[in-house]
Amino acid sequence: MSERQPSLRERRRSETRRLIQAHAVRLFTDHGYDAVTVADVAEAAGVSAMTVYRHFPTKEDLVLIDQPARLIAEHVAASPATQPLVRRVGSALVAAATASTGGDGDELTADTKFLLDCLRLMVSTPALRARHLDSQYALQQAVVDALGEDASDPDAAFRAQAATSACIAAMHTALTRWVEDDGRTKLPELIARALTASFGDDAVATHQKD
Repeated sequence: MSERQPSLRERRRSETRRLIQAHAVRLFTDHGYDAVTVADVAEAAGVSAMTVYRHFPTKEDLVLIDQPARLIAEHVAASPATQPLVRRVGSALVAAATASTGGDGDELTADTKFLLDCLRLMVSTPALRARHLDSQYALQQAVVDALGEDASDPDAAFRAQAATSACIAAMHTALTRWVEDDGRTKLPELIARALTASFGDDAVATHQKD
């Protein structure tokens, strides 16, 4: 069965959302998060403040990236259930980072630069750090659900939560290093290195660590 293509209305909504977020991140980067208002973002994007709020309920949401969470959960769900939990989650984190940053090219793509700008804002802005923590909890739950462990088994659920939380913590360390390094080191490589340092050489597939 072929995948359903987005409707014209959905495509326009997605384009408007990307336009608003691009202007918001640019303004936050140039002038500082606290100095820019939602009205400023709306004016730069050529839309009303109501339109901004329709797409982004809070100012913090303008900086959050939700696509990687979906990618990670999809990769986890597609991984063999016979693999160790850490391998399933860790490999998904590396695969999603590869997809989000444009693969193996040496030059940063526009999407990768945008992701780097968003993460830089999250690291440097207290209000965004708190919001980012909330998103990490949501990611953890999405990954635990994707693992498909028997929810009626408390021990299995605990193991899934512990493994996922530890992998996400390793990823966060890699994201912080990526920002400090200004994107010079490939993000998938940093995540793989953080996972290997935490759990050993079997944390991710061998080809993902190369």
